[in-house]
Amino acid sequence: MIRHEHHTIEQRARRLHERFEALYGHRPEGVWQAPGRVNLIGEHTDYNLGYVLPFAIDRQTLIAVRRVDPDAAHADEIALASTMDASGDVPEVTRMRLADLAPGTPGGWAAYPAAVSHVLATEYAGRICGFDLLVDSTVPVGSGLSSSHALEVATIVALNELFHLGIDAERMVRLTQRAENDFVGAPTGIMDQSASLLSQAGHALFLDCRSFASRAVPLPLTARGLNVLVIDTRVAHALVDGGYAQRRASCEAAAARLGVSSLREIDEVHLLDELVEPLRRRARHIVSENGRVLRTVQALECGDLNLVGQLLTESHASMRDDYEISCPELDLAVSSALDAGALGARMTGGGFGGSAIALIDESVRPQVESAIRRAFDRAGYAEPGIFVVAPAQGAGRV
Repeated sequence: MIRHEHHTIEQRARRLHERFEALYGHRPEGVWQAPGRVNLIGEHTDYNLGYVLPFAIDRQTLIAVRRVDPDAAHADEIALASTMDASGDVPEVTRMRLADLAPGTPGGWAAYPAAVSHVLATEYAGRICGFDLLVDSTVPVGSGLSSSHALEVATIVALNELFHLGIDAERMVRLTQRAENDFVGAPTGIMDQSASLLSQAGHALFLDCRSFASRAVPLPLTARGLNVLVIDTRVAHALVDGGYAQRRASCEAAAARLGVSSLREIDEVHLLDELVEPLRRRARHIVSENGRVLRTVQALECGDLNLVGQLLTESHASMRDDYEISCPELDLAVSSALDAGALGARMTGGGFGGSAIALIDESVRPQVESAIRRAFDRAGYAEPGIFVVAPAQGAGRV
């Protein structure tokens, strides 16, 4: 369900209007967008109530939606379709009654808007009726750029507006987290949906996942002649698989043994010495990563982009060695980028595949890209997807 043409968001929205009308026989009431995200630094700290520093990217999920007439015979039916889920020009439509939505039903990509619909129908009973929905996306699936949360956020923003629910941003974050945890079955924190909802163009989002306090931190890439390069390893990751849940369980076990409610309470790695392995290494990543997020915010505010690069590289080493969520393809992407002149590089996202990012001077972009492609070819890996992302605006109506 991914589209890669380089059209403006307004052009894509007009095209989605047309395809919606052709599919459903009536025009949508609007088009809403939610961006994917890159996490600059702060990995797996969100569910430990720590600090994160993501930013929304200029690749978005768009959804067109129209409410069903509440007096119609099928007033409680939702219809879900994607422009990229089609054997030809006509997408396949999944239709279900709101009352029949349940974990595992429906499956695939449709589980994400269904999850949000289920949570809203439960929380706001009697205020939600059926609707028709069509999706278009330029966020790569399985690449660690949060395509699933972009879809969930676009859905909740649209339904919140259409059904006049009056949900504020923090509650939308919590509701999409519940949809992800309880319906989809992925034990994620609040970072991804927060980045998609709250980000400002040209800025990263510094988020305290315990207090939900956040602020925009300038990310002056263009002014400094820098790029954030995404290297999609083509190794798909799935957060519903066991590795992510195991890491979360390890952190909870470590916190319990230390007598604290979460690892956020620990701010010095020497306080972890009483833990046994591998709990000590898992906890050490979280504690040290929280420190790196704080130092990165300070470095950005001081304009020290070289230090930012150094912290990104330290973060990758911690994820590789202590948290053990990297993979050979991610390690090769990082090392190849660094050898070719990147200021810093790290894997981004939940791990076990997905993407790495490299902070580079735009003048060295060609050699960095070439070095990564050559290294992947020599190793016999699939050709990586490599592209630049810019910090973009958060979700809303197009």
